[in-house]
Amino acid sequence: MITYHSNYPVDVLDLTTLYNSVLWTAYTDYPDKMAQLLPGSLWYLAALDDEKLVGMLRVVGDDCSIVYIQDICVDPAYQRQGIGTELVRRALDRYSHIRQTVLVTDNDPATKAFYQSVGMSPIEETGGVCFVRYRLDV
Repeated sequence: MITYHSNYPVDVLDLTTLYNSVLWTAYTDYPDKMAQLLPGSLWYLAALDDEKLVGMLRVVGDDCSIVYIQDICVDPAYQRQGIGTELVRRALDRYSHIRQTVLVTDNDPATKAFYQSVGMSPIEETGGVCFVRYRLDV
């Protein structure tokens, strides 16, 4: 049975293993940064199978006017079981008082369909525009 825990003390090696499982090497290539992810977050939610970390959602923001769902990942062996949906649902419920909840992700049809299924919209459907600056060298 999967359990969900807010701000659960996650070992950085377990977090790295989870992020590696979804090939997020832009994170895992930097162990010092991995150690700062959770302490630097506004809130995070861990999905555990017994004591194994199988999913994570991380929120950054001010808890007043805006929050960013910065990371959401589920171990591929556990995908398609509703874990990602539950992680997002709990985050959206927790921050229902926030005007802007933002998430930046890959422009992939399945990814877009997932986020639309949990009540999120592509920014162009809201009349907005989004800008980003990526520094892939850091």
